[in-house]
Amino acid sequence: MSLNKNIWGISSISAAVVLLAATGCSNGAGGEVEPSEDDPIQVVATIAQIGEPLERIGGDFVEVKTIMGPGVDPHLYEASQSDLQTIGNADVIFYNGLHLEAQMSDVFANVDVPALAIGEEVAESELLDDEEDASATDPHIWFDVNMWQQAIDAAVEQLKEIAPSEADYFEQNKQDYFAELDELYTFSVEKLGEIPEDQRILVTAHDAFQYFGRMNNIEVVGLQGLSTEDEVGISDIQSTIDTIVEKQVPAVFVESSVNDSSIQAVIEGAGEAGVDIELGGTLYSDAMGEAGTEEGTYIGMYRHNVETIYDALMNGGGQD
Repeated sequence: MSLNKNIWGISSISAAVVLLAATGCSNGAGGEVEPSEDDPIQVVATIAQIGEPLERIGGDFVEVKTIMGPGVDPHLYEASQSDLQTIGNADVIFYNGLHLEAQMSDVFANVDVPALAIGEEVAESELLDDEEDASATDPHIWFDVNMWQQAIDAAVEQLKEIAPSEADYFEQNKQDYFAELDELYTFSVEKLGEIPEDQRILVTAHDAFQYFGRMNNIEVVGLQGLSTEDEVGISDIQSTIDTIVEKQVPAVFVESSVNDSSIQAVIEGAGEAGVDIELGGTLYSDAMGEAGTEEGTYIGMYRHNVETIYDALMNGGGQD
């Protein structure tokens, strides 16, 4: 029997507690385990930006189940009964935190295995505040490659605590993977650095790319705020159109996990103002691509975004 939406709307907290109590957890209070290829550590990740790197680092000694797949908006996502059963069978849970998975915070508070918000393990001095609400923190830290290494490192340290017998294996795989992330950082900064500075303006559906912009020296304009729960008003659309007209921005971008209606309104409004602006393509923001594709990996997703942005802003256009 599945839970319907109005149950979650009325009593999501109590429903989560009941189901978690019913399912139990695979490893009690999260003690040490001796993983093997036949009996790997059961890892649950909320988003693929966490899950896919840990699959690579953990190898055959982990089995990673990612709750939120391609096209899923983590800001709005509510756990299903199936998700709660998956969580209940976990040895360890990794989530971004920083209020990204806002609808699941009570679920994580009611598990009896380690549940680590890896985004809250990075240096606080590197976090960005919401420009409209100083009490809110931008959760999209995976767009700063160096910060994401800090976050993934915290997850790996947790895996070492759970399976100390495999600590050296995890550490070596992490170092190998981080070497690839260092290459990704260099690729991104150098590639986007080729775009003339006055053309480095990234207009997207919601404000997910501020860390990306800071790392790559690109001005970012997001129609919605940090969360897709924020409303897009006429004034937001008009302000964005004004920026596009003033700075002659050649292209804007939609996101794979966000409705494109607001961006289409910007394109139409700019056209009425006499500026022919194109759709630069689709970027991956809060969700990655399909598993088994390049865009279904963190590195492939990031490279896709860099190349899509470069092609549109450097060449003055993009995809129709």
